[in-house]
Amino acid sequence: MTDRERDSLAGRVSRYARVGAGVGGAAARIAGARLFGRDLTDARNAADLAATLGDLKGPLMKIAQLLGTIPDLVPPEFAAEMQKLQAEAPPMGAAFVRRRMKAELGADWRDRFADFDMTPAAAASLGQVHRARLHDGRDVAVKLQYPAMASAVEADLSQLGVLLSVQRRFSPELDTSEVGEELAERLREELDYAREARNIALYRDMLAGEASIRVPEAVPELSSPRLLTMTWLDGSRLLDHVERPLAERNRIAAAMFRAWWMPFFRYGVIHADPHLGNYTVFEEEGRPHGLNLLDFGAVRVFPPGFVGGVIELYEGFRNDDRERIAGAYRKWGFRDVTDDLIDTLNIWARFIYSPLLDDRVRSMADGVSPQDYGRREVYQVQQRLKALGTVTIPREFVFMDRAAIGLGAVMLHLKAEMNFHRLFADLIAGFDERELADRQQTALAAAGLHPAAGAAG
Repeated sequence: MTDRERDSLAGRVSRYARVGAGVGGAAARIAGARLFGRDLTDARNAADLAATLGDLKGPLMKIAQLLGTIPDLVPPEFAAEMQKLQAEAPPMGAAFVRRRMKAELGADWRDRFADFDMTPAAAASLGQVHRARLHDGRDVAVKLQYPAMASAVEADLSQLGVLLSVQRRFSPELDTSEVGEELAERLREELDYAREARNIALYRDMLAGEASIRVPEAVPELSSPRLLTMTWLDGSRLLDHVERPLAERNRIAAAMFRAWWMPFFRYGVIHADPHLGNYTVFEEEGRPHGLNLLDFGAVRVFPPGFVGGVIELYEGFRNDDRERIAGAYRKWGFRDVTDDLIDTLNIWARFIYSPLLDDRVRSMADGVSPQDYGRREVYQVQQRLKALGTVTIPREFVFMDRAAIGLGAVMLHLKAEMNFHRLFADLIAGFDERELADRQQTALAAAGLHPAAGAAG
């Protein structure tokens, strides 16, 4: 056994112990609360589990963030605590930075940069970002993966079942087995920074003609599976613009709408992480002009038939065509699509689709407060599912639904008022599954990605 293998094994065993004790203990306390009649949505339970996950750092913390953004999987109190983990992740110090850079680029790594800021510009669950400058004058973002993440991901995924068992205490009517499989596959991909570099190339290709959307360029000679260097995109936080004039907020929102929907309908690809820190706003002549996309670890490629199902459901709602609606759910992977299941799924789907079906200028929430946005529909779905028995959530549905909610959240933050129906109708005009399949294959091959390797799920 090599030193690296021993380190990996030792790290994994240690991680099993820490994760099992931390998550298992929190889950046991939550189970105890249920046994003794305490409210499962008690904020103390939410803070307890979030604190445990935050201390652990890494993949399980990322899973918690994902679970916190998927509607109806955990109570709102838990979702709020889990989403805090992304913004409050503490960075690692200079000693880690020097070790990581030396391991990936060699002992002379510092000579390859004209300047390198040892203080991180951002830190998250899987890695942290430093600003640097190359000798050719380009400013770059250098993303460093935290130590032992490859071992940690396998140890943490072994405990994903524990987290999902906590979920089942809240919603036993939901079979989340495929959710677990989807999260595991996407997390393994997200740890591969070489794959993220290929995702960047894919997005540069797909959005090349979009003047209001900017994508960085990876620097291959300064990148590896655990280190990603890409050009720096100057911009301000999206939340810094929520009090700007409506026309400026709408411009940002329109860029976000196209950045998300256009790759989906033309290539079957989504940027699946709705965290606001993954976007910044760039300006021209002192005014917001468009959107910078910053993180490409969570990119999901869908089979063309799944994309076609999204349009089928839209057309089914527009024409009150129940057969098309049922066919769309089957394309999405739902099993045993009965009339009762259709009626239940329609509650949530009509809520998501309503801005796209409404041919008028409106806000995303259309008079509903952001705090109450979707709560009534979630409650109705929960009650109906309890009567139906267990329903399996298809794995393809997980990130699609999560990202759609994230997109809606951005529109809510910006208080955008637009005709979302016309924006959407323009993007799906002339849609053809076979043409999408051809474009998808060509774009993935050019970026060094391929469905056979798991890109298309």
